[in-house]
Amino acid sequence: MKDSEDSLKSYKRRRDFSRTPEPEGRPGKTDRKRFVVHEHHARRLHWDLRLEVGGVLRSWAVPKGPPEKPGIRRLAVQTEDHPVDYIDFKGIIPEGNYGAGTVDIWDTGGFELVEEKDDKELKFILLGKRLNGTYYLLKIKGGKIPGDKNWLLFKAKE
Repeated sequence: MKDSEDSLKSYKRRRDFSRTPEPEGRPGKTDRKRFVVHEHHARRLHWDLRLEVGGVLRSWAVPKGPPEKPGIRRLAVQTEDHPVDYIDFKGIIPEGNYGAGTVDIWDTGGFELVEEKDDKELKFILLGKRLNGTYYLLKIKGGKIPGDKNWLLFKAKE
């Protein structure tokens, strides 16, 4: 995994903090194992799943929203890591800025990282207000959707 300061370079490069209320942020000093799901009304509505790992929020955009029940599989596109203080962010990103639109907190809570395999598979337990249980993120290779940032998100049967 990248150094947390390096992993925020892409986040900072895409934003003009004099024009957006988003936190500039620095890597976190602790790994508190929190998560947030932002409902993001940007060009297209999507949900952003963010897991606090290694002093940053590892992030995935989920176009159809995270599954609340087993048996539903959703595309999750990995995006740039975000600073830990983004976990509490909600507000309006003004037009003309990257990610312009309204951001609200859809769910938040704690999580437990159960297993990570070669940055290709994550197994974790979410303990949120809406999302609870064991979830998987599996990296997709090939298929109909090009790119190496595509993952499959689903809830395990308990």
